[in-house]
Amino acid sequence: MTDYTPPLRDLQFVLDELVGMDALATLPGWTEVGSDDVAAILDQAGRFAAEVMEPLNRTGDMKGSRLENGAVTTPTGFKDCYDAFVEGGWCAIAHEEEHGGMGLPRMVATAVWEMWNSANMAFTLCPLLTEGAAALLAEHGNEQQKDFYLPKLVSGEWTGAMVITELQAGSNVGAIACKAIPAEGGEYRLKGQKILISWGEHDLTDNIVHLVLARIEGAPGGNRGLSLFLVPKFLPGPDGVLGARNDMRAIAIEEKMGIHASPTCVMAYGENEGATCWLVGEENKGLMGMFTMMNAARMAVGHEGIGVAERAYQAALAYARERLQGPDPDGDGKSQMAIIRHADVRRMLLSMKARIEAMRAIALEAALSVDLAARHPDADVRAMHE
Repeated sequence: MTDYTPPLRDLQFVLDELVGMDALATLPGWTEVGSDDVAAILDQAGRFAAEVMEPLNRTGDMKGSRLENGAVTTPTGFKDCYDAFVEGGWCAIAHEEEHGGMGLPRMVATAVWEMWNSANMAFTLCPLLTEGAAALLAEHGNEQQKDFYLPKLVSGEWTGAMVITELQAGSNVGAIACKAIPAEGGEYRLKGQKILISWGEHDLTDNIVHLVLARIEGAPGGNRGLSLFLVPKFLPGPDGVLGARNDMRAIAIEEKMGIHASPTCVMAYGENEGATCWLVGEENKGLMGMFTMMNAARMAVGHEGIGVAERAYQAALAYARERLQGPDPDGDGKSQMAIIRHADVRRMLLSMKARIEAMRAIALEAALSVDLAARHPDADVRAMHE
């Protein structure tokens, strides 16, 4: 496998010449964010991707995460990689400063996420989902939830997981059967199973915050009866010190080609007294809250596609330069030439590169719209980009 080379020049070209870094200069709080600053950020993120994340990609996929007695062990090196990721402040890159984030534009974060997805998508899924969980709580959580959980998610001290799918429901969320039973003190007890939960259980952090769609006992059927719940793996006290293990556990790791290092879990809640959880937002309006996290994940899946495509292109280009086939017309009649000199191979490589450049530009343009929708001083402009 060839080494990954971060496409810094291509990313900077799109930011400077196509999308336009100057658009950010009109937005409050980002007037000082210049091209040189962004280039430095991309350089450091690219180094981390190539030197720390990418070497774990193949070995992590071959070994995979392992489940034993409800506990998941990630492949060798993943814990150290995550600790270095947190220490570098990368978890906080696009979060608001009031929550402990760097407050950088989404457009810059999108360029960074592409490189991380190229280097090691299985690893990147974990902080990606945590970012979505933090965005959900920032928009829909109450003040207590935001004050308590956001700093830990934004810093990377804890991670987050999106918990929606059930075996009998699939993408039909209206058929969700997982139920929440009201308890004392505003708490609920969650019971049911969920499938396909990325990074639902792992050993990278001490706690994992699950955001779960479920139906309060007695609620209407269909989408309108769904509520959203915050379910921590360990129950924290008011001082943040972790207490008892919640009534939830991983009971299987599912197969996902190419990301075996990412534990995609079947989760069981409430096999005993019920998993302790708290309502996020209003009763029976959970789907609206979950869409904040779902839409962030949809954008992220697009970035994953670009990252994987760039990595595939680099591998194909390296192979085409090394693979010898066909007589070299400039040689002695005995030597073979690299297949990159064949016109049809060059056409295929150029087609790959052109499509990647187009996808990259679309993603960064969409990210700029997110920034404009959030901060532009003109309400009409914000509404249009929203």
